Amino acid sequence: MINNEFGTDLPPPVPGSAREALGRTPWLGRVPAAILDGMAQHAVLHRVPAGSLLFRQSETPSFAQLLVSGCVELVGVAGSVEALIETVRPIDLLLPAAVLNCQPYLAHGRVLEEAMLVLIHADAFREAVAADHALCLAVLACQAAHFRRQVKHAKNLELRSAEDRVGCYLLRLVTAAGPDTAVRLPVEKRRIAWQLGMTRETFSRTLATMTRHGLRLSGDTIEIADPAAWSLRFPLDPLIDSEEPIVPLAPKFG
Repeated sequence: MINNEFGTDLPPPVPGSAREALGRTPWLGRVPAAILDGMAQHAVLHRVPAGSLLFRQSETPSFAQLLVSGCVELVGVAGSVEALIETVRPIDLLLPAAVLNCQPYLAHGRVLEEAMLVLIHADAFREAVAADHALCLAVLACQAAHFRRQVKHAKNLELRSAEDRVGCYLLRLVTAAGPDTAVRLPVEKRRIAWQLGMTRETFSRTLATMTRHGLRLSGDTIEIADPAAWSLRFPLDPLIDSEEPIVPLAPKFG
C-alpha cells in the first residue's frame, strides 16, 4: 500500500460526508470553514465503480469533481482511437479548467479503480472560488500542478527512447517498493504502455530486451538484479520523474 497524506501505509478512513472529505483535503487547509460549509451544502459524496464513465469530452460540466479515493483516467477520443492524457489519483480535481470557464471537457473521465468523489455544483464552486482568496489560491495551485505534470509527461515522451521510458518507470516502482523486493506491475501491461506512449507489443518487446541489464521477469512480477547499476543506466530526472504536489500560496491580506 502506498503512503498517503496521513503519513502511514494504511488507507485513510472513508469520509462520511462531502463536508468531511473537503475538510480532509490537505491543500484546502487554509480555506475558511464557512466557505467549505457553503460548498458542502451544494455537494454530494459519490462512490463510483470501476469502468464507469464520469463524463464525456465535449460535455459542459455540471459539477466540480474532487477525487477522494480510487483512480480516474482522462482519455482523449477521436472516433475509435483513444489516447491516455493522464491518470489522476487522490486528492485532486478532475479537469477544473472546464468547470471554471464553463467550457466543454477535452477528454473522457473514466474510473480505473473504484472511486469516491465529491461532486460540487458547478455554479456553487465558481461562486466560492470568486468569493474567497484562499480557495482561489488552492485551485490555482491545483491547476499549476496539472500543468507541470503535463509538461513532465511531454518531456518523458519526447526526450527519452522507449527503453529509457520503461527503465525509468521500472526504477520508480522498485525504488518505492524498497531494496531486494520483487515488484508486481500495478496495472495491466496495455495500460502501462499507454501511459508510456507506446503499444503493448513495444512495451513487451522492450521488457524482454532489458534482461541484458539485469531485469528478471516472471509473468507480471519484475525484479532488478542490481538497482545501483540500473539507476546509472536509467537515471531519474527530478524535472521529469518527481511527484508534483499541490501547494497553495499562503493568502496575504493588506
